[in-house]
Amino acid sequence: MDRTQGRTEQHEQPTGGSAPAAPTAPATPGTPAAAGPARVVSLTAGGFALTVNPVDGSEIEPLRPGTEPALPAKRDAAARAARTAAARPPVLPGPAALVRPLQAREEERERLVRLLGRGRSVRLTGPSGSGRSALLDAVADRCAGLAPDGVVRLSGFGQQQPGELLHALYATVYEAERERPGRIELLARVREIGAVVLLDDLEMGGTALDELMRATPECAYLLAATPDTRAPSDDSHIEEVFLGGLGKADCLELLEAGVGRPLTDEESAWAGDLRFASEGLPLRFVQAAALLRQRDELNHSDEDDEEEEPGVFEERPRDAVHVPLPTLAEGAAPAELLASRVSESARAALRIACALGGELPHHAHLPALVGDTHADTAVAELLACGLLTPVGTRYRLAAGVARQLEEVGYGDTASEEARTAARHYAWWTGHASVVPERVAAEADAVLAALAGADVVAAVLLARTAAPAFAASLHWEAWERVLRSGAEAARKAGEVAEQAYFHHELGVLALCEERLDRARAELETSIGLRGALADKRGTVAGRRALALVVDRETAGAAVSPPLRLEAPAPGAPAAAPEAVTVATPTTPTTPAERGAAAPRVAPSASSASSASSTASTASAPDSRAASEASTTRVPPVAPAAAPAVPVSAEAVTRMTPVVPVTARSETPTTLSEVFEDAFPLDPKPAPPTAPRPTAAPAPAPGRRRLVLLAGAGALAVVALGTVVSLALSSSDSGPPAQGPAVTSTPTVTAPDPTVANSGNDPAPEPPVSAPPTATPEPGQSAAPTPGRSPVRTPSRRPSSTPPNSAPPTAVSPSPTGAQPTPTVTETVTPSPSATTTQTGTTTPAGSPVTGG
Repeated sequence: MDRTQGRTEQHEQPTGGSAPAAPTAPATPGTPAAAGPARVVSLTAGGFALTVNPVDGSEIEPLRPGTEPALPAKRDAAARAARTAAARPPVLPGPAALVRPLQAREEERERLVRLLGRGRSVRLTGPSGSGRSALLDAVADRCAGLAPDGVVRLSGFGQQQPGELLHALYATVYEAERERPGRIELLARVREIGAVVLLDDLEMGGTALDELMRATPECAYLLAATPDTRAPSDDSHIEEVFLGGLGKADCLELLEAGVGRPLTDEESAWAGDLRFASEGLPLRFVQAAALLRQRDELNHSDEDDEEEEPGVFEERPRDAVHVPLPTLAEGAAPAELLASRVSESARAALRIACALGGELPHHAHLPALVGDTHADTAVAELLACGLLTPVGTRYRLAAGVARQLEEVGYGDTASEEARTAARHYAWWTGHASVVPERVAAEADAVLAALAGADVVAAVLLARTAAPAFAASLHWEAWERVLRSGAEAARKAGEVAEQAYFHHELGVLALCEERLDRARAELETSIGLRGALADKRGTVAGRRALALVVDRETAGAAVSPPLRLEAPAPGAPAAAPEAVTVATPTTPTTPAERGAAAPRVAPSASSASSASSTASTASAPDSRAASEASTTRVPPVAPAAAPAVPVSAEAVTRMTPVVPVTARSETPTTLSEVFEDAFPLDPKPAPPTAPRPTAAPAPAPGRRRLVLLAGAGALAVVALGTVVSLALSSSDSGPPAQGPAVTSTPTVTAPDPTVANSGNDPAPEPPVSAPPTATPEPGQSAAPTPGRSPVRTPSRRPSSTPPNSAPPTAVSPSPTGAQPTPTVTETVTPSPSATTTQTGTTTPAGSPVTGG
């Protein structure tokens, strides 16, 4: 800054920390500058090409083939020295600052250099004000040639995760301009770095610190932290060095070096008491030396001042006033007393620092913020008093100073000071002549001003600072300013600005491979811009969202296909997992079609009757073919059964997953599986009889005779039923009572030598039916006029003695005067078992029940 507020010296370099050149028209601190075009920067972020556009939002696209950046090269010694010099705090205007000697730290310095030379990492622990930063500077001079990549100075202030520290280490060692590698490439590059890393103001520990150490196995770290910082893990193998206070003689020597003269006896006694109260912290004696210098100036102890007339050029009283030594309390907390004896510009700078959370802006901004053309010299004045301490490339209030100043009223105007700083930074960061690296160096002060400003100033500052942070690759500050700006825009009702912030957050999350966060932010931005009819912004958001979808699709796991093959031969019935098997529903041979034709209805009586008929054949293939046409789910066929061709229509059966333990045999039907898994009767099941040996299969000719006899019996029964219905339908008088149709099956018990095959379902309990009238001999029940005949099968089959006559006669007789035709058919029983059933047919003539 020049000596006129709001203007800039033309000979100052923009990168040296000065403010940008002012436009032709007077700039208002509350409005962004319009000088120069919008700053558009192209970056490479992992596998993406990022274009930072401060107007419509950043644009992101995949890297095109052949445009991937080459492997970065490491910096040489000269480039590292230049970068190290740029990373130090700036040179302050005004008289040169006093060089403070390093008192009584030779032993600690030699130990640290020895451990670092062996490749060991050390954690230097000491309270605030113990001289940790000064000791790091002394160690850095001794370790310049220990590692191939030299000494790297980093600041861990405000860093809770190792990500940004790894990126800062990468940018320091490698020549990679406008490139931010992905996580995989970053870890691969930092593993090749061999340097002595001096990390000051460490604020992380535990697993985060372990991750940093594992990522850089070839680096030796010197970590400076306070005792309240989280300790490393037990298996980190980090040496601990504690930095305590100074002895009495060292404190007196440091105090004399700061005052510039020998101490009096009274001052020596006061210094001894101060050493006991402050535990020998060097910062307290730097501040005590400043108190003594101010006392000497007030007491006119300097003989050179006697030649000049007091009060002409300085605000000093003409009469000599004796100022006593500070009290012990004032020496232990000297911030208030020191601030009362500095210049007005320095006190204004202290108010700004208190409003910004302890962050002091660069000295080039102080003339505009304070309103004094000579305010840039206030930094050197405050630093000499011990009220400021260097942190990286900037200055902060020393430990405990902010609290002491706020207690005496320096924080009363914090909101006004923060608003002024936010409007000034909004103009400065948006100026085209300010490079992004300069904005990144002022990141902490900008973020502090953003946190304390009103919503209007916060939206304006975040809108101009976000592109600069993105272009400078300081992405942690970029994310913080975007989130603060989105919240301020929501409170202020600025929908367009809110959409911009959400779009930038989505692009940032996509660059860092946080796909869920990227999708949420981009969808929010697209919705807001759609409401505003912002076509260009909507297109940019949809392009970024398409990249998110592509990344999600590429990373999605493909589900395994469904298995449609039968289980392997010899596999147990209850497999560990269910297998889908295709079962034919239509027979494949004429004999099987004839055997399976009567089995249509799913009633209990027909199922049991069909099972008895199937047991006469005793052939696995015939049984499988006949059972396939039913609606129940059959079990998986055993390995010994012949393969059945799959028809066009098939049903799906599943092997039970839950093992059945209630019965000794493997269940073969779905009803048995559910009976064992969910028993209806809590009583224990009776013991089952041993399974008899299956009878040998009959000859092919004999089986054909049996099938033909069954078909003939079915035809006779069907014909008799049709005639009965035809004759009874002409009767005008309805029956006195009873159901519409009565079906009385007659089952002949099988031969005792033929037992149950074991595959038939267990008999179901009888179901009570409504009482029906027993027709007289020679009469049959007729359907009720006006109602369709409905089949009501009986669920309780009646068995006849084995010695009863097997033929069954069906005699339908009308109730009127018409002649009664009687149809009688005799069926020759088979050698094993014979089942005969009398059924009815529907008016259409299709069989409903058969045997």
